[in-house]
Amino acid sequence: MSGDLPSPLVIERILRDREGIWQQIVADHDLNALTTRMLASSAIALACYGAVLGFFHSPLMALTSALKLPLLFLVTLAICLPTLYLFNLVFGARLSVRQSLALVMVAITVTSMLAVAFAPISLFFLITANDYGFFKLLNVAILTLSALVGLRFLTGGMQVLNDHGLLAPEAAKAQAVPAGSAPAAVPAVPAGSPPVAEPVAVPVGAAVAESTSNGAATTAPAPAQVPAQWTGQPAGAPIPPGAQLPGHPVQRPWESRPQVRRGEPTQRPASMTLLYIWILLFGFVGTQLAWTLRPFFGDPGQDFAFFRSIDGNFYAEILRTIANL
Repeated sequence: MSGDLPSPLVIERILRDREGIWQQIVADHDLNALTTRMLASSAIALACYGAVLGFFHSPLMALTSALKLPLLFLVTLAICLPTLYLFNLVFGARLSVRQSLALVMVAITVTSMLAVAFAPISLFFLITANDYGFFKLLNVAILTLSALVGLRFLTGGMQVLNDHGLLAPEAAKAQAVPAGSAPAAVPAVPAGSPPVAEPVAVPVGAAVAESTSNGAATTAPAPAQVPAQWTGQPAGAPIPPGAQLPGHPVQRPWESRPQVRRGEPTQRPASMTLLYIWILLFGFVGTQLAWTLRPFFGDPGQDFAFFRSIDGNFYAEILRTIANL
């Protein structure tokens, strides 16, 4: 499937034609339309999943969670994207703002679509197991798993950009093998010399095929002795082990194989190292923002509230929930 062909669902194209997506981002071709489709798909999917989370408390909480969950991802992206783009420029990357945004939106789209795919499972446990702590941990695990898969797409896309020299163009040029490199030198043959046949290794005493006058082939053992002018030994002397006859060099099995020169290990560009640091930053900002925008689930023991007071943090709340199970 080409990058120009439309697809009914953008997530289907991402999963089926990810190489086409990466090539479109590399070429910086029609990224505005692609990013808009991913943004719309992600917002709808996150809204559906947020509604499932809020239904644990009340329909009104479901409505507010459907609004706040897409807002959580988009605000986190708005906070962290300038850092990724500017630090890529500092380390010599050639990514544009549209390419950086499209690349991150691929990860968010995969995350949101996987999350909404888990929505029926979350709804099943909402109906059959009315336990607030278990329901909260279940959906945190679903979102974490979906985010990990989405981040794998992000690192895969960055690797493709690196292979095309968009992250470290100077290193890519240095590692490229010149196409017009000179071939290996061939020994010159003096003018007027008779052509020399390719040497064939024949062990001493091995059978050698001979052709008779009527065309029949016979075999005879190869002589173990050669004239003196061939080896520098007295006439009739046996062939010394490993002797090299003029025009018939000895071929050894380990010398007949081409020498494979192992290339130097490629170094990871600074932009790829920065990406992993940025992923951690994205995770910390996202979890803290989620704590600020809570409630998403809605504690059934408390009244409805659009926001809660800012106290504690996300990780302490998760540990407290696990301890109370």
